[in-house]
Amino acid sequence: MAIQLKHHHTSTLSHRQPPFSATPQPPRSASLTVHAVLGGRAQELIKSGAVIPILPKDAASAMESQGYKLLDIRPQWEIEKARVSGSLHVPLFVEDKDNGPITLLKKWVHFGYIGLWTGQYFTMFNPDFVEQVENSVPDKDSKLLVACGEGLRSMMAIAKLHQKGYKNLGWLAGGFNRAADDDFPVVEGTEKLQYATIGGASYYFLQLLLILQAVGKKS
Repeated sequence: MAIQLKHHHTSTLSHRQPPFSATPQPPRSASLTVHAVLGGRAQELIKSGAVIPILPKDAASAMESQGYKLLDIRPQWEIEKARVSGSLHVPLFVEDKDNGPITLLKKWVHFGYIGLWTGQYFTMFNPDFVEQVENSVPDKDSKLLVACGEGLRSMMAIAKLHQKGYKNLGWLAGGFNRAADDDFPVVEGTEKLQYATIGGASYYFLQLLLILQAVGKKS
């Protein structure tokens, strides 16, 4: 299965270390390199069969008959909009709450170019991601189906988890954005699962399109 890495989730532009980390902050080029390395490693794992790609339409069956646990690695604000009932939640990215002058400048640029349209927060890698997964799923032989909105953040997550000893991993191919309304039996939240990544001005544009679509069907 050929996998192309085209990362459109713009909230991953900032990956600085936590404010009190003794490790120096990597330059942006190094952060982008980390993304590329993780994504490339994930592609290799999928192509080799070490990680199983599972389409959204097959996910419920995989969880029921094959014993996969759904691990949702989306940030909290996407989870609040829509989530699969019973899924585990450990975010790969968290909001960057540092208010230093350089970070504030980056946030302002992010808002002007990205945040206003998408509604996405300025984020950083969750430094405790693997540890939090280990606390939730200590048995590394467990089957985990790792999922996000578009399938790209989850590729980075499976690379990190596989490196730390989780060997029975599945990847939700295409992410929740590719899910149909009936792919998962119970979805909680105020939005459809496939629209949970959409925010900001683009959310209202989507609502307008849906209204026009509904009017068109009636007429």
